[in-house]
Amino acid sequence: MNNFWNNIFRYPRFFISSFIGLILVILNPFRKIFKVTKLRSLLFLFILLLFISLYNIIKNMLGF
Repeated sequence: MNNFWNNIFRYPRFFISSFIGLILVILNPFRKIFKVTKLRSLLFLFILLLFISLYNIIKNMLGF
């Protein structure tokens, strides 16, 4: 029974480490893009446009 609880308590650590690894793998190509000046400005513009779009979508969904 002790082995069961040890495994249960290890799952949150596994989830957190897997999630952090996934985020690092996803963000790695963006880090390489930031090294090129021209692509850096395009990426910044794309991210800004993405956040503005999400803001407008959520605002319209809530009825404001």
